[in-house]
Amino acid sequence: MNQIISATSALTPEGRLAPYWVRISGERILEVGHGAPPRSPDLHISQGVLSPGFVDAHAHGGGGATFASEEEAQTVLTAHRRSGTTTMLASLVSASLDTLLAQTEALRPLVESGELAAIHWEGPWLDTAHRGAHDETVLSTPSPAAVTALLDHPASELVNYVTVAPELPGGIEAVERLSTSGISVGIGHTGASCSTTREALAAGAVCGTHLFNAMKGLHHREPGAVLPLLQTPGVFLELICDGVHVHPDMIRFAWESAAQNGGPQRIVLVSDAMAAAAATDGDYTLGGLDVRVRQGVARLVTPDGGEGAIAGSTLTLAEAVRYSIVEAGITAEHALTAATSSPARMVGLDEVGKLLPGAFADLVVLDEQWSVGQVMYRGEWIQDDSSCFH
Repeated sequence: MNQIISATSALTPEGRLAPYWVRISGERILEVGHGAPPRSPDLHISQGVLSPGFVDAHAHGGGGATFASEEEAQTVLTAHRRSGTTTMLASLVSASLDTLLAQTEALRPLVESGELAAIHWEGPWLDTAHRGAHDETVLSTPSPAAVTALLDHPASELVNYVTVAPELPGGIEAVERLSTSGISVGIGHTGASCSTTREALAAGAVCGTHLFNAMKGLHHREPGAVLPLLQTPGVFLELICDGVHVHPDMIRFAWESAAQNGGPQRIVLVSDAMAAAAATDGDYTLGGLDVRVRQGVARLVTPDGGEGAIAGSTLTLAEAVRYSIVEAGITAEHALTAATSSPARMVGLDEVGKLLPGAFADLVVLDEQWSVGQVMYRGEWIQDDSSCFH
């Protein structure tokens, strides 16, 4: 199907909101242009803001399901896609190496078909003191043998993002080997010092996994990982913008710091969503641990039945974009960039997150309240609100 989608306000490849149009042929964007579109019977004028489809580089589930199997993964993808997330990585929580490799292989059909962009290992090489909602009993160190077990396995070709606590024995070497192999390495679930973090960044780490969460807070004598992550140009910074994980003042602080050290495009919005995203409150599991979701907040259930650590989120990227703009005061251009081209660049995805020829025809139309009204996935409308066009 050929069509032209035009908007008086679209996120352009330069990161501005301006008049822009795209011509779509099949699954791809064929042609683009600034300003007024060419006359065509296939022209559709957007009433809202046109954006590339959202790219979520860090999510564990949604729609009541996780990435535990191919069938469940389809449920997750469908749930998030309806709200504008057209590209997802499957984030797997900590487990034994054998289990993670088997889980990764089980998702191979979805990666090879393009339904899933790739796999993200969030663990098992995490600091126990900053484990968050990861099972302490399965955490391990990134020994040379452990890293080799991943890199020499066929499943490694499906993994393009791994979170590591670099202060663990073998941590810096692991960062270097993984990054040299083409895997994006995030620093997270970590108690690393400022100097160790800088060493990990020099070894090839490219981002901070959910900045501020599950890592030492800024301290005047022990700044930990946050300071060097904020200060180092070119390093991406994941943020969970839901009003639960990070205070809006800290969200603005992170964005301002990024802008002063390389540019605001360093910020990457992630959902860190668990199964209850785009679903209902209730009782769930995450990595084998019991989780209770109440009023949209997911927390581990402690042995005495109380509330423990935050266990992921119930967020979608559409909600993260809206929260960033409306509650944290981030400009729409920066918030949309953080949900599209920035995550795509962080994990090396070339065909998504931008409105350029050759990219997949993944589009989102947002209304004046920054809610998603229409979603296109690979050239086909999956959310079809006719009021979005005239």
